[in-house]
Amino acid sequence: MLDDYYEPANSWWDKNWKWFVPTGCVTIIMLLVLFAAEILLGVASILTESDAYKEAMDKVQHNELVVKQLGNPIEKDGMISGNIDADDDSGNCDLEIPIKGPKGAGVLFVTAHKNGKWIFDELSVYVNKTNTEINLLKK
Repeated sequence: MLDDYYEPANSWWDKNWKWFVPTGCVTIIMLLVLFAAEILLGVASILTESDAYKEAMDKVQHNELVVKQLGNPIEKDGMISGNIDADDDSGNCDLEIPIKGPKGAGVLFVTAHKNGKWIFDELSVYVNKTNTEINLLKK
């Protein structure tokens, strides 16, 4: 007679699946987003550590026309896009670097090849406020 009234206890899964499934899905999504962010930051770090990037930024920061338009200091303003393929003595570079200064913002366009050292094929700044382009290779 007692067996007629006995109900077996629910398992842990039966009791907790309603909160466990959404929490597990959110956790997996967050891990994927963090992984993607880590990859993007790693690529951006590689680009900003390259000699081509450093030389291009140095030329921009010391160019009188660019400093007059954007102000001083000039620094990177956001994510760099493009690519660098280089080894010790050869390589190619094609970058778009958003830059800013106290007076405005722009984009630094860098195209270069490496033959022992970086040789710039294009090095120009597009100034957003004035819609002008400053060619840094012209003397």
